[in-house]
Parts: sequence; structure tokens; C-alpha cells
Amino acid sequence: MPDLTEAVVNLAKRRGFVFPSSEIYGGFRSTWDYGPLGVLLKRNVMEAWWRAMVQERDDIVGLDAAILMAPKVWEASGHLATFSDPLVDCRKCKERWRADQIGDTCPNCGSKDLTEARPFHLMFKTHVGPVEDEGATAYLRPETAQGIFVNFANVLQTSRKKPPFGIAQQGKSFRNEITPGNFIFRTREFEQMEMEFFVPPADGQKWFEYWCEERLRWYVDLGIPADKLRLRHHDPEELSHYSTGTADVEFAYPWGWGELEGVANRTDYDLTQHSKFSGERLEYYDQAANERYVPHVIEPAAGVGRSMMAFLLAAYDEDEVGGEKRVVLRLHKKLAPYKVAVLPLSKKDTLTPTAREVLGLVQKHFMADYDETQSIGRRYRRQDEAGTPFCVTVDFESIDDRAVTIRDRDTLAQERVPIDGLVEELRARLA
Repeated sequence: MPDLTEAVVNLAKRRGFVFPSSEIYGGFRSTWDYGPLGVLLKRNVMEAWWRAMVQERDDIVGLDAAILMAPKVWEASGHLATFSDPLVDCRKCKERWRADQIGDTCPNCGSKDLTEARPFHLMFKTHVGPVEDEGATAYLRPETAQGIFVNFANVLQTSRKKPPFGIAQQGKSFRNEITPGNFIFRTREFEQMEMEFFVPPADGQKWFEYWCEERLRWYVDLGIPADKLRLRHHDPEELSHYSTGTADVEFAYPWGWGELEGVANRTDYDLTQHSKFSGERLEYYDQAANERYVPHVIEPAAGVGRSMMAFLLAAYDEDEVGGEKRVVLRLHKKLAPYKVAVLPLSKKDTLTPTAREVLGLVQKHFMADYDETQSIGRRYRRQDEAGTPFCVTVDFESIDDRAVTIRDRDTLAQERVPIDGLVEELRARLA
């Protein structure tokens, strides 16, 4: 579809998925606010991840670590020394770029007159307390993973888990990207969904392969076509110094293949580093084998914004209904912001009590919308654009026969069901 990105970005703004941050002040580059539909989609993506990674498993537990951590954490992890990108300036137009993404030509003006690449540190620095000195320096975390590693011993002791087991976390991270862009694909403030899976050293490769396939399948199960996804293993020269294997789950964005999620075999690097810098033993004692070892770690790490954008791009569709163009988001039912919309056929007061009664019934079980403005056809179109799987129409017969009509977003089929059985019918359809 031509200009798919532009179509999705326009839809996102028009329907309240994503707004430019601080828009009344001209915006603030590469920051975005999630509107009424966007915050619901975002929550649903995160809930679907949490359900798959924590709720439906007995070998993974959750954590919510602080954003601000002791500066020593970032020294131990290597971020203070190495967390940087190569920065170049265009001498002609003065724009700045990541050297590894543009080659030898400025994307803005086409000039080849670029400066030598130099390291640009990606961590946001701040100060804690009333005095701004080096002793009060702190950093906004660039990833959620380190909060998991420093809590390894706490979780091991309190949860009574043993390897192989995982610790999952969702939360905000911050990176001072040189060239953020492509809507919500690359931003300086973003939400992560990360899990660290601790395994016996000899089992690292087996679990790495397992999590690569498991995470790829998650996106397919939530509606992204398999031919829009691929698993790309990193070449040896791409690997981080601590990784024995890394693979990206990539999505075919309109501008090319881009990373949705990375799966890495981080070996014992992180626990070993934090043990060294903190003086605490971060290891597991295997009573059966009577041995101690530092577990190896397999890390699936996904971005919420990138996932949302992929789901929106994959779901966007245009067709024709009654001779008119229809824009429809064919979002998976688990991800749709509203599961159902209650629509009285007319705004007449005679329908309002019954329509409100129906709304009250479904709201107890599903996220629901209520819309009584403009023609029923226009309201159907609005719900199609929002990705709402089912519309429930309350008409004048509903007052007497106590029945309503369910309309399916994708098939457009309509079926009349009794109000008393509506919740059960919707639950079955949304299962």
C-alpha cells in the first residue's frame, strides 16, 4: 500500500492513538503522548506480553525496579564506559547523524563533507539532592535489565525458584538518541518489555534457540502475518563482547526491515560484573549436584512503541463498503483498544435508557465505547478505524423484544441476540 506509514500516522493522530508531545508549544522532538485509544492499545500490548511471559508460565516471576539506580550499577554494567554511538556532523547543513546509519553522505542535503566520527554517550545524566556536584550524579536508566540483575539474589531467595527461571519487567527507559525518528519506532523515552532467563551454563544455547522461536511466535499469534516477520541472527562482528549469540525479531516496516525485539545470550557477564563491583555473591547453589555456579542469561527484550507500530501497520486496511472507501484496523481482538461499541440507532430519548443499560452490562466485562452522534453508518466507520471488533446496535425493537444486533468488524455480518445473553455471546467471540 503506497504511503502506508503516512496513512497510519495520520490515523493515529486523527483517532487519538498518538499525539506529538507538547504540541501546543510546537512539540518536542521525538516525544509522543498516547491518547485515549493509544493508551488502551499500549496497555493491551503490555498485558498480552505479561500474560504470555508471566501469567501463563510457572518459571517466570515479575519485578518493577526503580528508574534511578546507584551510579555504580552503570559502571559495573559497562554503560558509563561504552554506551555510545558514533556521531558525525554535516559541515554544510549542520545536521548531526549516526555514522553507522548514513554511510558517507548526509541524508538531509546530500553533502559528503562530514566530520570524523566521535563517540556520543547515550545516557541522560541528572543530579540527586540539592547540590549539583559529582557526588550527586545519577542517570536515567537506558534499559530495564540491570534492575533485574541487581535483584537476582533477592528474587532467588524470596521466590524459591531455581534455574532455569526468569524475571520479567516492563517500564520506561531513556536513551539520548542522535537521530530518533520514524514516528514511535525510535524515541528518546520509551517503554520496554524485558525478561532475563537464568539457566545452567551448559544449557545456554538450548534456551537461546527456544526463546528466539517463542518470541517470534508471539507476534504471529497476535496477528502479524508470518511473511512480515523474520529472525535475523547477528554476524560475529555485530555481537556485543559479552554475547555468544544474538538474534533480532524483525518486522517489514515500509522503510525496510527493522528490529522489533532482540534475543541475546548474555552468558554470565552481568551477574559476574555486579558481583565483582558490589562484593556480593550472585550465584546459585545446586544442592543435588553440590556445586555453585553463576547462571547464564538469555534475554528477550522488546520495545512497546515498536511493537505498537508494527501491529498498527499490519492491521491497517482499506476496502469498500456500499460503494464507499472504508479504513479499518484489523487488530487482534486481544489488542483492540475497545472490544465493543454500543450504538443506539437513533439519538432519540426513547432509546437512551435501553442503550445505557446495555453499556452498563458490557462495561463490567470489556472495554467499551458509546457513540450516539451522526448516522449509524458513520459510527460504524469510526469504530472500524479504531479497530473495535464488535458493534452492538440498539434499535427501536430492542425496547420490546429485549434483543440487540451484533456487527462483526471483519465480516460485516450482523446477528440479533437477546440482551440477557449478550455478555456470554461477546465473551465467546472475544475468546
